[in-house]
Amino acid sequence: MRKFALKEIDWPEFGTAIRPETPPAEEFLRRIGNARLKMEEKGLSHLVVYADREHFANMAYLTGFDPRFEEALFILGLKGKPLLIVGNECVGRLPVSPLYDAGEMDWLRYQPFSLLDQPKNDSLFLQDILRNQGINEQSFVGCAGWKYFSETEHPGSEYAVEIPSYIADSVRELAGRERVVNATSIFMEPDKGLRTFASPYEIAFFEYTNILASEGVKNVLLHIEEGIQDYELAKYFGYAGEPLACHVSMRTGSTRHVSMSGPKGAFIRRGEPFSTGISYWGSNICRAGWVASSEDDLPQKAKGYVENFAGPYFEAMSEWCSMLKPGVSGGEIAKMMEERLPYDRFRIFLNPGHLIHLDEWVSSPFYMGSKVRLHSGMVIQSDVIPSSPDYFSTRMEEGFVLAGQSLRKELQKQFPGCYRRCVKRRNFMTDTLGFELPDEVLPLSNIPGIVSPFFLKPNTVFAIEK
Repeated sequence: MRKFALKEIDWPEFGTAIRPETPPAEEFLRRIGNARLKMEEKGLSHLVVYADREHFANMAYLTGFDPRFEEALFILGLKGKPLLIVGNECVGRLPVSPLYDAGEMDWLRYQPFSLLDQPKNDSLFLQDILRNQGINEQSFVGCAGWKYFSETEHPGSEYAVEIPSYIADSVRELAGRERVVNATSIFMEPDKGLRTFASPYEIAFFEYTNILASEGVKNVLLHIEEGIQDYELAKYFGYAGEPLACHVSMRTGSTRHVSMSGPKGAFIRRGEPFSTGISYWGSNICRAGWVASSEDDLPQKAKGYVENFAGPYFEAMSEWCSMLKPGVSGGEIAKMMEERLPYDRFRIFLNPGHLIHLDEWVSSPFYMGSKVRLHSGMVIQSDVIPSSPDYFSTRMEEGFVLAGQSLRKELQKQFPGCYRRCVKRRNFMTDTLGFELPDEVLPLSNIPGIVSPFFLKPNTVFAIEK
């Protein structure tokens, strides 16, 4: 078992990225083609994909379109042009989709998707729209929203459709209840879901958002000082307009027991815990520790934080990274983490990591007994959250992509700058911090593996002894 050490470093610079241009319609047509193959496997005649502001990722994956205010619906048959159905205010947003610009997608305005009391006098009934798309008693329709269920969660899970009732009921009235099923797994199942196989473009985009998020968190951490207000500290995120995937978090001594708290006007004080994070589409960077220069600043009950809590966590995360290899099962990694970080001491309630995409949590291969095997194309979030009433927490939350040789070659060919930065981060993690990373692991964050236990001395970080 390799041991942790504290090490003085200069925080590295890996450079920034320009936002990758949205790919052409061909990329989205390829995704639609793959979705149709999945439909054929499941015997589906139609796929009905729902989206709203919170649950947009499956639709955006297929179309490049996300609704900003309203609901939307995407109807995909086995042949012909798909149909995107939007409300009043999303009509003007249609050009964001390369499929729309290329004439590869039809669209309709369905005004009940619009907000209350807007004009509602220029729409067909939803049943008529669906009927015109060929949905009838001979159809077998899959609905995709944002989650699917197992039989242990919901009896008759195959028919547990999670999209709004008025939409699901309209489909069921045309096709019959037994012929309408939950098909969200087509996109989100950890071992076979389409969004678990990232393309070079997706990797480049997620690297771009990981850079934005990690540079923001780095700037916040490097500006922590006694007496600064959390509102002032939050300005160092440098938010410039990219869509957020979840709320900005900033927990201080006064909000340490409030999960997912944002800035509240609290003042930063020595000897108190602190955590912060920011998440854009495809990224979530978070760090947790203490406003301190050393253990001398900690309250008495938190003494031993490094030796008993944060250090062992960093050791476990080092081993976690070393196991990220195609063919390894998520259950093997979950078992290792449970043994290294027992619940009674570290209170890790959620999975030891998960998959990330446009949405912050897709699904997870990491759970006890999981036989899901890691594969090339997975974008993985090192979201392992320990908690202690005495030690508070520590965190190394950031993004990695698992890329086999052929995917690495394609990434290097299409996005050479992204690939070079990923290799540079790998070298930093292995040469400076002592991680052992498989060749397939490409770090996306600009603070890769950097965990400082004491934020008033940020250049003191954890490393693994060689």
